[in-house]
Amino acid sequence: MSDVRRLLPAIVALHDRIRAAVLDAFASHQRDTLADVAHDEEGDTIYAVDRVSEAALVEGLDAIAREEPLCLIAEGLPSRGVTLPRGTRDEDCRWRILVDPIDGTRGLMYQKRPAWILTGVAPNNGVATRLRDIVLAVQTEIPLLKQHLSDQLWAVRGEGVHAQRIDRLTGSSVPLKLRPSPATTFAHGFASVSRFFPGARDVLAAIDDEIVAEVLGPAAAGKALCFEDQYLSTGGQLYEIMAGHDRFIADIRPLLTSVLQSRGLPRPLCCHPYDLCTALVAEELGVRLTDASGAVLDAPFDLDADVSWVAYANDRLRARVEPALLGALSRRGLVPTIDPLDRG
Repeated sequence: MSDVRRLLPAIVALHDRIRAAVLDAFASHQRDTLADVAHDEEGDTIYAVDRVSEAALVEGLDAIAREEPLCLIAEGLPSRGVTLPRGTRDEDCRWRILVDPIDGTRGLMYQKRPAWILTGVAPNNGVATRLRDIVLAVQTEIPLLKQHLSDQLWAVRGEGVHAQRIDRLTGSSVPLKLRPSPATTFAHGFASVSRFFPGARDVLAAIDDEIVAEVLGPAAAGKALCFEDQYLSTGGQLYEIMAGHDRFIADIRPLLTSVLQSRGLPRPLCCHPYDLCTALVAEELGVRLTDASGAVLDAPFDLDADVSWVAYANDRLRARVEPALLGALSRRGLVPTIDPLDRG
């Protein structure tokens, strides 16, 4: 574990460089130019603004790799990854690094909401490497042009979370204290089932409504029981729950594949492992992360897997909400009925 800490300063500096490059691009280009489609891949669409961050990423990691050979797996690069220094054999790399250079591209390119740079580092176990192997994670906010503050978080497994708020105009920073909500209910708070895209939003909304009804009961006339936030960035969603803003988030889009097929629609755009490569930070803060069945969250260390995930701000909230979620899913045949004692 002590070795991975050597990578932290370089990765933080790399994140700072990517953030600056993306903000400079927005400041000097027309917004619509950066929203152009650069490449339409099977797993996602790459926009012109993504290319700005990818160039800064590879150039920055080249310097790190001179001392610590690594295999870089990142959105926008070949799916098998690239080894650095160039020409290094995969098996000779010490680290495997999973990166999303801009998580939340769509919101950022229209200057609607901040995006995030996400990086997770694991010992290199080749293709057998998993998300659960990540021992260092760094997450950095790319703010809107009108926003001068940027939050940055990192964690080494077993050592807690460090966070700072950076003033990008002055370069100064102050420590940031993050604390997930201790609430045991999401009444009058934010709780969301992600439904970003057309196709099966009616099913996801019905699941959301069933969870709220079971956990909170009927609403009074003219009153709202709770609220939702469809933040189109997995890193951003995790930040919101780490900061105590949100209490429960479920992204179960992969479960809807059969529903979409029955409607003659293609498989959905889903969360991928690189979107969750900083889950370690949330876990170190005490956020409870599971898959859709309630098992411990894990996934391949790659760009392609479709991943469902659920986040609870604390254990007591999970105990109250998870049975309602699993019930709503099992009634639709989306997950098997599971004995709570069998869950991770």
